[in-house]
Amino acid sequence: MHKTIRFFWYACFAIFLCAFFPSAALAHQAGLSRGEYRLDGAMLTAELVFARVDAALLVRGLDDDGDGAISAVEVQGARTAFGKAVAPRLVVRAGKDECMGNIDDAFLVEEDGLSLRLLYLCPAPPASVRVRFDLVDDLSFGHRHIARAESGNVVIEEVLFGAQREMEIQPVERSGAAVKPTQSTSFGAFFWMGIEHILLGYDHLVFLFGLVLVGGRWRSLLLVVTAFTLAHSITLGLAVLGVWAPSPRIVEPLIALSVAYVGVENQFVKDADKRWRITFPFGLIHGFGFAGALGEISVPRADVPKALVAFNLGVEAGQLAALAVVLPLVLAARKREWFEKRGVRFLSWAIAGLGIVWFLTRIVGE
Repeated sequence: MHKTIRFFWYACFAIFLCAFFPSAALAHQAGLSRGEYRLDGAMLTAELVFARVDAALLVRGLDDDGDGAISAVEVQGARTAFGKAVAPRLVVRAGKDECMGNIDDAFLVEEDGLSLRLLYLCPAPPASVRVRFDLVDDLSFGHRHIARAESGNVVIEEVLFGAQREMEIQPVERSGAAVKPTQSTSFGAFFWMGIEHILLGYDHLVFLFGLVLVGGRWRSLLLVVTAFTLAHSITLGLAVLGVWAPSPRIVEPLIALSVAYVGVENQFVKDADKRWRITFPFGLIHGFGFAGALGEISVPRADVPKALVAFNLGVEAGQLAALAVVLPLVLAARKREWFEKRGVRFLSWAIAGLGIVWFLTRIVGE
């Protein structure tokens, strides 16, 4: 079977799967948490911030009243449960001895974040402490934990994920000379998070696929993609910097409608010429969707510029990688008469239907 025919059927099969398993298309999980660790004598304080959707994976039944939102009262009511679920999975060791951990507080933070403060008491002031983040197994696939540890004059940053889930903290006398912090590794974590977010954000990918499906000159297609990139970069910056961001309850259904719109419009446009005019405003909406991933964990203000740049570069890298695969296949398929007459129309209606399914799912889910 010719490659272009295979591409057509594979695309149909993928859309069929998404339509019948719409929950897979809601992949806007942050996949990211952060932790502030402070070692003072024999005491290690760990303050962890999770997206609320991830926190719900740690404690079942967190949404006690079933209203779809997590309240401060529900968080306080689940404080003991959080302690039992989290403290044993965040393993702190001083040499051969394990430091005993207990929950100190649990509270909501800005956007969609939830913070847990835990205290770990070691038998004696340690020569070094090793922290193992086994919680990575309890959270969404590919989860990354940005860990920032302070001890005396030393500040270190590590990215804990997969098998690389352990870091070491060594105490330093506060009266000693200032020590230059180790180089931060979190830029790479935010970069890879951006790549994962776009590649697992199926609605964004379907939207882009619908835009290029109609074909056209390379210049027109490049302008469409550039307009989308510029637009979502603007709103991503506005949201992450705290200037303004609408509620995800509004943004997510609008993203779904943008997918449906592109599918319908494909029935009437012949190529991508001048299509950037509609791509730009839709890109503004998608940018707010991208921003939700960073907003859920309330990135510290000092780290916002770094996180914003790295995450946005990751989104662009993932987007370009996806287009590098899809666009040549689409242009090759469009050279076939059957695809030009029937394939584009069928796939466009499938995209429109998929957008409607996602819209209804997100409305009902709220």
